[in-house]
Amino acid sequence: MPHPLSAQFRNQSRLCLPGSPLSASLLAAAADDLDAGGPTAAVMLPYQDDGRRSVPPLRLLGGLHRLVLERQAPELALHYPSVGGTAPVRAAWPAARRLLGTHTERLSALAGRPVQTNEVGRCAALIGVLHVLTERYGLPIRLFEFGASAGLNLNVDRYAYAVDNRVLGAADSPLRLQAPWRGYPEADLARPVEIVERAGCDSAPVDASTTEGRLTLTSYVWADWIERLERLRTALAIAADHPITVAASAAAPWLAHRLGWPRTGSLTLVWHSVVWQYVDIAERTELERILQAAADRATPTAPLALAGMEYVDDSRFEVRLRTWPERRHDLLATTAGHGMPATWLNPAQPDPAPVGPAMPVV
Repeated sequence: MPHPLSAQFRNQSRLCLPGSPLSASLLAAAADDLDAGGPTAAVMLPYQDDGRRSVPPLRLLGGLHRLVLERQAPELALHYPSVGGTAPVRAAWPAARRLLGTHTERLSALAGRPVQTNEVGRCAALIGVLHVLTERYGLPIRLFEFGASAGLNLNVDRYAYAVDNRVLGAADSPLRLQAPWRGYPEADLARPVEIVERAGCDSAPVDASTTEGRLTLTSYVWADWIERLERLRTALAIAADHPITVAASAAAPWLAHRLGWPRTGSLTLVWHSVVWQYVDIAERTELERILQAAADRATPTAPLALAGMEYVDDSRFEVRLRTWPERRHDLLATTAGHGMPATWLNPAQPDPAPVGPAMPVV
């Protein structure tokens, strides 16, 4: 009989391409090893009934990468470009399998941790949303993010975005996202975005100021996707100069406090990206209640916006925007899973969807 997780591993292997041939190769081989009852099955034994929403394959990849980054896996490190490895991808599995067999307990513990990918490429969508809101309202913005991980995306306006012949954001930023868009949002891009307050929460926040936190974030980036690794490392350097504290809290009580009253003269934006799948049904219901109550309090001088970049299918994510008090719903853009490029729909399409999709993400 096939192992309960092997189909997930094979599907995730396909979804790692073309970005990460190393991850794709390891997961395909791990799927075969699961079916054969090899060391991968022993590592994943506590999680064999976990569903797609908790992405067990990516959790195991993160564990393997972490041991490489900790210099506990010198043989496997030869195949990991994140630490300078140049050995062939297809030859990596035997070393990984031996590691699974010799570090079973540690890797099993690491595979039980939630994926924490604070992908700053998703700021390509967020900066566009901020420009759309600035165009519509002309107000300074209070930016609140739930599921914020280490809060790196809350520094969205401190990054540069090279869009055709112009640079948005902070033109002198060491982090520059090249060609982040296809098309343009409906906004005057020359008009500056003003963020007057920013804050985030996460049920298990990562402290980007610590070695442990930086190691955790790096471990969940695919080891041969050097562009993403460099983006993360540069964003971490910026966060050292512009630290953002992420509250350790579930989203519902945190937002209830933040949205408890309108703030006249500013627009409040609640943002989330690739997080809805991790929110259980009870908290989703509570979040929707809190957001609806805040929407009912919104006024033309203290508007409320909810925007998210969430999963639709295996190759597409959607950027949706809702605003109150006018109760406008728009589908603004589609993106790849890591945020770039954002393809803007011009004009935006009416959005009939609920607050967030219930489908899992990869």
